[in-house]
Amino acid sequence: MKKIAKVVKMELPGGEAKPGPKLASAGVNMGKFCTDFNAKTADRKGEIVPVIITAYEDKSCDFVIKTSPVAGLILKAAGIQKGSATGRKGKVGKITRAQLRQIAEYKLPDLNCEDIEAAMRIVEGSANNMGVEVVD
Repeated sequence: MKKIAKVVKMELPGGEAKPGPKLASAGVNMGKFCTDFNAKTADRKGEIVPVIITAYEDKSCDFVIKTSPVAGLILKAAGIQKGSATGRKGKVGKITRAQLRQIAEYKLPDLNCEDIEAAMRIVEGSANNMGVEVVD
């Protein structure tokens, strides 16, 4: 069994990871990692993709790709650049209940809940905190 040297969590652009200081800190073969990561995330270009990299002492690595952050998905659905600076007080955009459900269904595997209704409440809370209103 390989000895684990380090486990690193980072967010990289989908299909566009490049060797750099962020990856150097993980202590992995950057060229091979970038090729593998970019191949697996080519369909997610333009998204920020969370990844957990397990680096081994022999410089090899394994990685697990997670779903995109809720905030990014809400901004994309609402068609806005950033959330409200004042949170719940300032409304900056709207998403429909159908869009909310779509985001919740996508995020369900990474959320700490059992059913789609609970996932929708979590996503709706994030939307409200960003100043994005959920409309029917």
